[in-house]
Amino acid sequence: MKALYYDNQEKSARYLEDYEIPTPKPCESLIKILVSAICNTDKEILKGYKPDFCGVLGHEFVGSVIDSNNKELIGKRVVGEINESCGECIYCKTGREHHCINRKVIGITDKDGCFAEYMTIDTKLLHIVPDEIPSEVAIYTEPLAAALEIIEQAHIKPSDTVAVLGDGRLSYMISQAVSLTGADLTVVGRHEEKLEQFKSFSKTTTNTTDTFEIVIDATGSPTGILLAQKLVRKKGLIVIKSTYAGTVEIDMSYFVVNEITIMGSRCGPFKPALQLLKRGLVTLPPIDLYELKDYKKALESRSFKSGFRFI
Repeated sequence: MKALYYDNQEKSARYLEDYEIPTPKPCESLIKILVSAICNTDKEILKGYKPDFCGVLGHEFVGSVIDSNNKELIGKRVVGEINESCGECIYCKTGREHHCINRKVIGITDKDGCFAEYMTIDTKLLHIVPDEIPSEVAIYTEPLAAALEIIEQAHIKPSDTVAVLGDGRLSYMISQAVSLTGADLTVVGRHEEKLEQFKSFSKTTTNTTDTFEIVIDATGSPTGILLAQKLVRKKGLIVIKSTYAGTVEIDMSYFVVNEITIMGSRCGPFKPALQLLKRGLVTLPPIDLYELKDYKKALESRSFKSGFRFI
């Protein structure tokens, strides 16, 4: 089958046409990929973000179930969560499966991803896509779920002042999700032309001296936490959504003295994301799709979202 394989020794991706079609384990389903999308995490892996990973990249997909231990799923169009947990460790037994000590993460840790014609996935991670949602829209389920995780973790009140840092794809989804709470929302970005798309549901600025109760870093940059430090109020909350290769040096005593909470946020709930997409409460630009062999063009695309079509 066709696949985009990441070689961690060469820190580069290779397009293959003879990669072996995977065989599902007893607890897994075999998925024929219809559409898959590039995430910033994929680009960071190519920069060395996950030095131990070697295999097929990609974790955002819409696919059709070819075979499964759950026969009712065969033929269904699905999306899938990315964390496969062991069910036995302390985190699995205390309701924190996303932090399983032995977890596999498709396209990121110990598990081939979806930049291929077929993939296998633990059946319990699958969610059926409603007929009303086109595959090109359903492809946003995983990143939108990640945006919704912020609202799951932090109680954002309509009276709160909230800043989202960044004017890219992740920020756009987070900002729409936060806007549904009724909070006083400001998006802080660097590009006036990108900020235009935010103006229907938030205030925007490229430079602010205002401070906020909650600051969400969606910049994808090591400098995001430093800007968040400047903008968050004392006893406020910083939510870190960015993942990137590299480190940043910060003065932790500042956060202690000013009693600022720092919260990491990662994967989120799929069912609410599918509901929002079905009802049109979150709207997103069309994805720019390529043949897998044209992966370099897809990775370099400056469109809102790019990915691969397998149909």
